Amino acid sequence: MASLDQAIGALVCVFHKYSGKEGDKNTLSKGELKELIQKELSLGAKLQEAEIQKLMADLDRNKDQEVNFQEYVTFLAAVAMVYHDAFAGSCPPPANK
Repeated sequence: MASLDQAIGALVCVFHKYSGKEGDKNTLSKGELKELIQKELSLGAKLQEAEIQKLMADLDRNKDQEVNFQEYVTFLAAVAMVYHDAFAGSCPPPANK
């Protein structure tokens, strides 16, 4: 399997690892999102409760107090932009073909 396929599969699996513990298996509650961020992202341990509350409010576009998969992917895109800025110079060069 190609590395990008594996990465996308991992993103899906991480969502489902935390979703449904407190309700709907296809959404993340605030508590589930907090646990996911704290355990799966190195920046998560540094976030304060107020920051997690704001993040949840920003992500929850339909205001149902849960983060669905589409809202989660929006969050991942924002995180990927931060990582791009931080790590772009440290990626290995492309392999010669």
